[in-house]
Amino acid sequence: MADNADIATELMENRLAAALASRQSTYHQVVIDSECEDCGFEIPAARRQAAPWATTCIDCQSIREQRAAQRR
Repeated sequence: MADNADIATELMENRLAAALASRQSTYHQVVIDSECEDCGFEIPAARRQAAPWATTCIDCQSIREQRAAQRR
């Protein structure tokens, strides 16, 4: 019978695997689709090179960060 530590370890491993799979699919989508998911304009090449995982342009990301700071 599994104890609490074994159950917790299995849960963490499953969540980590799901998170990694999610990030991998997001990364592949960004490589294929270079449009900002908020405004729809193309993400500049310099931003895609500096942050290939970025799904938003710099302006939209700034807006997201300002909104998140206001919620805190």
